[in-house]
Amino acid sequence: MSHRVRTYAALSKGQKLQPFEYDPGPLGPEQVEVAVEYCGICHSDLSMLDNEWGFSSYPFVPGHEIVGKVVAVGDSVKGTTLGDRVGIGWFSGSCMHCLQCLSGNHNLCPQAEGVMIGRYGGFAERVRSHWAWCTPIPSGLDVSKVGPLFCGGITVFNPIIQSQVRPTDRVGVIGIGGLGHLALQFLKHWGCHVVAFSSSDSKREQILKLGANEVVNSREPGQIKKLESSLDFVLVTVNVSMDWKSILRTLKPKGTLHFVGAVLEPVPLEVFDLMTAQKSVTATPLGSPATTRTMIEFCARHQILPVTELFPMSRVNEALAHLRAGQARYRVVLQNDFS
Repeated sequence: MSHRVRTYAALSKGQKLQPFEYDPGPLGPEQVEVAVEYCGICHSDLSMLDNEWGFSSYPFVPGHEIVGKVVAVGDSVKGTTLGDRVGIGWFSGSCMHCLQCLSGNHNLCPQAEGVMIGRYGGFAERVRSHWAWCTPIPSGLDVSKVGPLFCGGITVFNPIIQSQVRPTDRVGVIGIGGLGHLALQFLKHWGCHVVAFSSSDSKREQILKLGANEVVNSREPGQIKKLESSLDFVLVTVNVSMDWKSILRTLKPKGTLHFVGAVLEPVPLEVFDLMTAQKSVTATPLGSPATTRTMIEFCARHQILPVTELFPMSRVNEALAHLRAGQARYRVVLQNDFS
């Protein structure tokens, strides 16, 4: 049965969000409908709002860090029932029959469906997703804080799995913001010795509390030089240029420089610098449904949650401005307050 869904949408590029309704049409046989309780705000929402990547469509409803309860299920849905509390991230579907999906790499599916790409996202009362992309949320986690794990969290957890980071490793994390502050917590509980690279000395005490063993100022070449040949893995969460040659020198032989931050400028590296010590440069997108479930169970076991600021969804423009100004510490979450 058809119904109207209330949302907050931008009617054109860069505009403020305003109330907007749409008819979602019939529920697909493998879809679930989720009543949104909370939705995190990510920098990707701002990028899509501003059409930085060139594929936004308007009216645009942001939101891809969604937590809510299942209120409707299609006839062919598996493993998800009415009343389940679930999380939905960047993806809301994949083809389920290509080699990537069949091998468990659904996040690499060429036909993967973004929850807010060509459709309406989670700044809304309800949203739909394929059942496989709905992650059950274990009891005991604060549901008002869980949302950012489904984008920011899985973005930094996935490389720990994909790169087979070991508890005995020494790991560097560059950029302690929305992504980096979660990476510190994951790596601490993974058992690693963690070195945080931050441009802000004022964050030092909080960075240590989040799980770093050491903090170095990323703007001080001398501090970075002291780390030469000491790290097994360096995770880059920033999207700005740095002295990549110096960063590469912090790696041990066979070490890996790994990007999850979408650095906007080319990264100048010489093959000889990689070859002599068999170093690697890699990158990953978000994770598969299976990896996301592993992450959320790991979070429940260790009570890992983002540091968040809560806004009612009706104040979404204020929340977006707060994030755009760089004032978020460290993730912003909207609470559904549609009457």
